[in-house]
Amino acid sequence: MKSKIVFIPLARTTFSMSDATENFNKSCKMLEGLVENLQRPQDMLTSPEMLSDYLATLTCLDLVIYQCTTFIGGDFITEITRRFNCPVIVWSLREPSIDGGRLKLNSLTGAFSAGNSLYMQGRGYRFIFGSPDEPAVVRTFKQTLAALEITGKLRELVVGVVGSQPAGFGFGDMDEALLSGKLGVRITRVEAASLMKTAAAYPPEAFAASLTELKERTKGWETLPAENMEKHARLRTAYREFAATNGIKALASRCWPDFFTEYGVPVCSVLSFLNDCGVAASCETDMGGAISMFIGSALTGGATYFGDPVAIDENCNGIVFWHCGAGATSLARKAEGARLGVHPNRKIGPTMEFGLRSGAVTVLRLGKSREGLRLMAMKAEALDEPQKFFGTSVTVKPATGTPQEKVTALVGDGWEPHFVVAYGDIMEELRLMCGFLDIPFIEY
Repeated sequence: MKSKIVFIPLARTTFSMSDATENFNKSCKMLEGLVENLQRPQDMLTSPEMLSDYLATLTCLDLVIYQCTTFIGGDFITEITRRFNCPVIVWSLREPSIDGGRLKLNSLTGAFSAGNSLYMQGRGYRFIFGSPDEPAVVRTFKQTLAALEITGKLRELVVGVVGSQPAGFGFGDMDEALLSGKLGVRITRVEAASLMKTAAAYPPEAFAASLTELKERTKGWETLPAENMEKHARLRTAYREFAATNGIKALASRCWPDFFTEYGVPVCSVLSFLNDCGVAASCETDMGGAISMFIGSALTGGATYFGDPVAIDENCNGIVFWHCGAGATSLARKAEGARLGVHPNRKIGPTMEFGLRSGAVTVLRLGKSREGLRLMAMKAEALDEPQKFFGTSVTVKPATGTPQEKVTALVGDGWEPHFVVAYGDIMEELRLMCGFLDIPFIEY
């Protein structure tokens, strides 16, 4: 679903209209390069009456970009807020010159007027200062639009939930009414036993492609029993069809003990391939984890990692995030590649066995508080470190502070023991997204 975004440039003719027009034209060009189907008037609106007439042509907006092309009074923003209840970007332009002469635009004062009005009304808004050709301004708009886009994707998101949380893992459950009301997320459920039954019934030709892809994307599959490889391919096919049939883009799956005791292979490597193929998939039926993975993946354009913080490695000043073997193959450290092995506790395969690649990362988690939802994020670096334990792992060095300080704060603030590592710096996008959704954002 495309967001409906309108650019509203406002001016008073008593200021320098030649400078205002130049900024208006540059602003239109910049925004139209970022926003598909941007709505805007043909020229600047120079009176509340002109603004009112233009607003009458609009419906159901997702974002207003309110540019004080010159100074304007608070009556302009009030005309907008009485008609539309959506986020507003208040954009102030730089003065063309500060030379002891005429004040040509006085745009900044207009922004103060709009900000005061929006604040007193209790309305959400974001302030951007600068000219349309400044890289920092373009970057801020890109971040803001990305954050708005992810809120739209969340409204369309269907989360598949396979089975229930294992004993002692109730933190992974989330209230469906809260998710629907706050994010727009929908939930569809299936029992693990149902997918196992579906998987077992496939004829060989139904799962042949899944088996071939597993062999093509991994190393060490020759060491595993052919029966286990076949069971993986069957189960992966069942999960893929469940996701496709229901339009699922995030999935929280039960894993132990059922798939070991009742099916004979772990679901780990199935979830790995789902993450590689655009379905954000968490284990231990962690619904908040799956949605966190979806958010991280949507903002970075790649697979994310889901893991427990299991150790502090003082040798490299990092926090080790680990899980049994469900890391996406695309995240494997190049020196090792994506290798297959067996589960460290159950001794059944296939599971993924590798350390993750290095790079700038953001650690995040959509979790629960006593009041509702909240989201944490931490800027960090994934270090070029080998696999630390059987399964998959990544060692993350916080951008500020020490690992001990971060872990102490996270435990002290009561966060769930599953976190998501997304490759890229998406701190500002997450902050803005939380503002759009009215969810507390906690930065570590």
